[in-house]
Amino acid sequence: MDNNKRLKSMAYAGNYCRITLEDLENSYHTHTTNVGMNAAVRAVVRMGIYVEAKVYFIYEGYEGMVDGGENIVEVTWESVSSILQVGGTVIGSARCKAFRTREGRLKAACNLVKCGITNLCVIGGDGSLTGANIFRTEWSGLLEELASQGEIDEEARKKYAYLNIVGMVGSIDNDFCGTDMTIGTDSALHRIIEVVDAIMTTAQSHQRTFVLEVMGRHCGYLALVSALACGADYVFIPEYPPEEGWEDHMCSRLSENRARKKRLNIIIVAEGAIDSNNQPITSEQVKDLVVQRLGYDTRVTILGHVQRGGTPSAFDRILASRMGVEAVLALLEATPETPACVVSLSGNQAVRLPLMECVQMTQDVQKAMDEKNFSDAVQLRGRSFQNNLNTYKLLSTKKTASELPTTNFNVAVLNVGAPAAGMNAAVRAAVRIGITEGHKMFAVTDGFEGFSKGQIKEISWGDVGGWTGQGGSILGTKRTLPAKHMEKIAEQMRNHTINALLVIGGFEAFESCLLLAEARSRFEEFCIPICIVPATISNNVPGTDLSIGADTSLNAIVETCDRIKLSASGTKRRVFIIETMGGYCGYLANMGALAAGADAAYIFEEKFDIRELQANVEHLTEKMKTSIQRGLVLRNENSSENYTTDFIYQLYSEEGKGVFDCRKNVLGHMQQGGAPSPFDRNFGTKISAKAVLWLSKKLKESYRRGEGRVFANTDDSVCLLGMRRRNLIFQPVIELKGDTDFEHRIPKEQWWLKLRPLMKILAKYKTSYDISDAGQLEHVHRPKPVEA
Repeated sequence: MDNNKRLKSMAYAGNYCRITLEDLENSYHTHTTNVGMNAAVRAVVRMGIYVEAKVYFIYEGYEGMVDGGENIVEVTWESVSSILQVGGTVIGSARCKAFRTREGRLKAACNLVKCGITNLCVIGGDGSLTGANIFRTEWSGLLEELASQGEIDEEARKKYAYLNIVGMVGSIDNDFCGTDMTIGTDSALHRIIEVVDAIMTTAQSHQRTFVLEVMGRHCGYLALVSALACGADYVFIPEYPPEEGWEDHMCSRLSENRARKKRLNIIIVAEGAIDSNNQPITSEQVKDLVVQRLGYDTRVTILGHVQRGGTPSAFDRILASRMGVEAVLALLEATPETPACVVSLSGNQAVRLPLMECVQMTQDVQKAMDEKNFSDAVQLRGRSFQNNLNTYKLLSTKKTASELPTTNFNVAVLNVGAPAAGMNAAVRAAVRIGITEGHKMFAVTDGFEGFSKGQIKEISWGDVGGWTGQGGSILGTKRTLPAKHMEKIAEQMRNHTINALLVIGGFEAFESCLLLAEARSRFEEFCIPICIVPATISNNVPGTDLSIGADTSLNAIVETCDRIKLSASGTKRRVFIIETMGGYCGYLANMGALAAGADAAYIFEEKFDIRELQANVEHLTEKMKTSIQRGLVLRNENSSENYTTDFIYQLYSEEGKGVFDCRKNVLGHMQQGGAPSPFDRNFGTKISAKAVLWLSKKLKESYRRGEGRVFANTDDSVCLLGMRRRNLIFQPVIELKGDTDFEHRIPKEQWWLKLRPLMKILAKYKTSYDISDAGQLEHVHRPKPVEA
């Protein structure tokens, strides 16, 4: 049985499968709405309809469930059209004291049974999800009570005997354990970084200290990642309070920065920040301290609910869409014995975890903080939080010369390939971690071409200050491969005694290091540890699922698509044909289509012909006969030699006559420009820091004391550091050679192709969806407490 038939049979097995969307932080916590929730609503509705289930909205959360009536409405495909780019939630959210009582839940159960609803998809925080689980455990008792009161008959009680629950977490604080990211967090980071970037421009004319207060009542994730993304001088978070005497330490660091001619100091404070005695640390308190101790001109900016607003980021749209589809699959596969689950993100994988295990861990974090067990709190937050914190601690404190170890190793850093946003954040992290490790760090300008010309100079801690928010490549980068300059590069490595090499770049960086590895038999200078950090908007480097720069480019594409679609508002029916970059890799076109709600995406990896083009035109024509009046088609620049953007535009224009007209846009190099996104700043920082630590380890392993030099010629001494599924791993470039299509400069296998059917399903195409990676309920692994 194919996946489609299996899912449809599940939809009608036993009870009628009716999927209901409920969106609320109930009265266990303050009710909130977050950017990105509408993408989840859209995905659940359309995936539910795809499997032939009835889908209902419950307006105003649990309050709507208790009140019933017009608050519970069956929805159609068109009900969720044009909501991807809208903030908040179209189905509303409200507090509901009644749902906290059994009487209120009894009314809610009665309203659901009358509509034949036995599946609930709950989007909210731990309060909403806890309330949903209580409702589920009481369900059979509630139905018995309703039957005894005559509200429902015995047949209905038996038919709707079980309630299935699946949760998705919508919280900008990212305070729910078990998931790397919650819906809305990335968008909130975008709002924060936009403010920080705007503030930093004033540093050109003023010497000021800014204290920025961000949300995070119980969780410091936003503050911590923002601090990493903007290179903040100090950060206060509840999970990791400063030690006694922090006032002196902070003022000392600020004065040191001012002495180094740094014009701007930034301090980030989470709204729930505390000291080691659990006493609040407020933004005003920090400001007053700086003014009184140092006399600096200091300003406080409290972002407040600005962080909850705006347009959702590409990351949040894709995350919410994937979670929504996975939530529907989880409901359809649920049995009476299946525990309530929550759909989570682990690495780049959507997984299912037992709901109450995650809720318990989330509550344990607060308990640990209340008991001043802050190391336990950090561990319970998960690996991602720990990595962010460790990286920040490594990068934020400049040690004196006497405090630093001395290794006598020289490490060179260079960018290779086309510019990608986030490269500068990666270079900054590499330089500072390298200095912390005791190495001399050298910067190479203009890639391997500059290397061959001797454009190499030592770079210091202060030289990379303020680099995290800069787009492009400050070092300069070129696509030139080292093949023609091997002798000159070897000579320069010898002259500068380069003991290790960090190459940050795209496919050219991978090819270059492969050439260096293969040339070791001829040039002993290349027998050193070499590491590649993938950075390219095309996301076409083998050995990694994600590359630095791709997220920024994706956001640029989605933002442009939003504006283009809005330009058609109030006009007649119109279809837009948009060309994206990426070479032969269709990542940007495919993921951009998923995030922007496109109707089709043409890519090189999935061959298409005139028949498919014609079918797409007919599909759009049918959609245009409904209330939907805009169409969006993305095409990867090298998807086909003959079916060019112009050809597709002309075909659609001709075939759509009388129904819709067409416009075309070639986005071009605007996809490479602009300030890096929070994700790329953070990812570039963490992955580069990890790469330098690996180089340090390899340098120690390969140092020959008797000869007084480094010698490394094994395959595992030239590696690419990439994200594979859920982990960052080092892979020898020699091994990756067999996984690479060198003619088209792409990996032979690409994970994101599995999401292609999802994009088509959400655009109302009939297709098969491979759920081979789904359907597994995983358990949360509780970290062991750390002994003091």
